[in-house]
Amino acid sequence: MKTIIILGDGMADYPIPELGNKTPLQAAHKPNIDRLAALGRSGRLATVPPDLPAGSEVANLAVLGYDVHKVYNGRGVLEAAASGVPVQADDLAMRCNLLCLENERIKNHSAGHISTPEAHQLIEALNSELADDRIRFYPGVSYRHILVIKNGNAKLKLTPPHDVPGTLWRSVVPQSSAPEGNETAALLNDLILRSQEILAHHPVNLERIKNGKDPANSAWFWSAGKRPQMQTFQEMYGLSGAVISAVDLLHGIGVYAGLEVIHVEGATGLSDTNYAGKTAAALDALKRVDFVYLHVEAPDEAGHEGNAKLKTRCIEDLDQKVVKPILEAALASSEPFQIAFLPDHPTPCSTRTHSYDPVPFVIFTPGTIPDAVSRYDEFSAEAGIFGLIHNGEFFRLLYP
Repeated sequence: MKTIIILGDGMADYPIPELGNKTPLQAAHKPNIDRLAALGRSGRLATVPPDLPAGSEVANLAVLGYDVHKVYNGRGVLEAAASGVPVQADDLAMRCNLLCLENERIKNHSAGHISTPEAHQLIEALNSELADDRIRFYPGVSYRHILVIKNGNAKLKLTPPHDVPGTLWRSVVPQSSAPEGNETAALLNDLILRSQEILAHHPVNLERIKNGKDPANSAWFWSAGKRPQMQTFQEMYGLSGAVISAVDLLHGIGVYAGLEVIHVEGATGLSDTNYAGKTAAALDALKRVDFVYLHVEAPDEAGHEGNAKLKTRCIEDLDQKVVKPILEAALASSEPFQIAFLPDHPTPCSTRTHSYDPVPFVIFTPGTIPDAVSRYDEFSAEAGIFGLIHNGEFFRLLYP
């Protein structure tokens, strides 16, 4: 049986007064997602163990069936793989955000979703002033970039900036978690301070300020790690697969998992992403691989912005532009395929960061008797036949 997994990043939430004390999933008009729930079988999945970061890097590995305690080694090294950044065994790779500071606080984690061409100019400036034989910045997409430190130590306490909007930045700077991490932590703090000096008067930022946009006035480092040791899907399950996403994290997981990484023109990771193009690419890929992992970032970004109405609209777009055509294709196909639908983690609008709460999921397998759940949301899924499952168990429901 072939499979498409549709993942709406950060889609789950808490009830919101603005939405009549409903979650965005409850408030959204989503007839196709609800139809999927009525045809399929539901449950809840705890994607992130309490001793690991509640981030997409851990959660997506768990959805894909990996034992996250064995394979998780930071987000930065996964994104490095997506960009073809060379990471040697003794290298420490980490995520480098370009973010906006205002009045000594982290205003946002994305510098107002700075454009990729603007960001590349800033990364070039940082390399010009700060790079040497040990340190190098690698440009990515929008605010998401990579720093690699040769012989860096991973014994660090690093704070994801999307977890602490509004916080005094000096209160969450890099720290060591053990004495051997002291030197690397001091190096990162120095790079943050020097980046602020370089970026403050860069022409890109002066132009952004002139146009009323947030400047990218600081680099910020988080999720550091060494190269992970991961089996491919062929080795674990004997399956071929593909991943479709707008974000480097998922591309990097795809590289290490041995999946075909498919880039879709116009896939932005925001609410203006090319839903139709990603859907067409998923259906096309299913002709040649066993499963497709179709990742949509937009709901997560809306959650980080605390924008409940936008998050609701992102779910409605996902319903009409992704779930509807894929469900119709599955029902009409001479060789039906199964569909799974879920978030990786909640990104509640009230907190603007990820949470550890279980997420609702539904699996529609043609020919299987559905359970009694007829709607898809955080609370309806509690009555699902699968109950509450953990970590790598979800993928094994698809391929027992």
